[in-house]
Amino acid sequence: MEDGEKRIKQEDCNEDKIGAGILTLTNKRLAFDKTQARMMDFSKRFGDTVLDIPLSDVTKVWKEGRLIKKVCFTAKTKEGEQTFKFGVFNTKDWLKNIENMLGNKDQ
Repeated sequence: MEDGEKRIKQEDCNEDKIGAGILTLTNKRLAFDKTQARMMDFSKRFGDTVLDIPLSDVTKVWKEGRLIKKVCFTAKTKEGEQTFKFGVFNTKDWLKNIENMLGNKDQ
């Protein structure tokens, strides 16, 4: 993490296209790190950071789903605007935290 960057929320989850990993919200960015799990000893290791999106590049955030709930956001990337959908435990809390950080992204 950079100087002045604080972790707000972090959760082991799954993204629709990328797969399993850990979603992290800081006061500066949203990041998603792939994980590798082993069933033999129930261990889990961080893999590559596959998403590292500054909050200034996030254009829209919402939640969706009835049975399988997801927190979603659209962001500007090198490939153009992309949408990401994460199956997190408490979508309402994630949405509130992301919206709060988007409102404070000038700090």
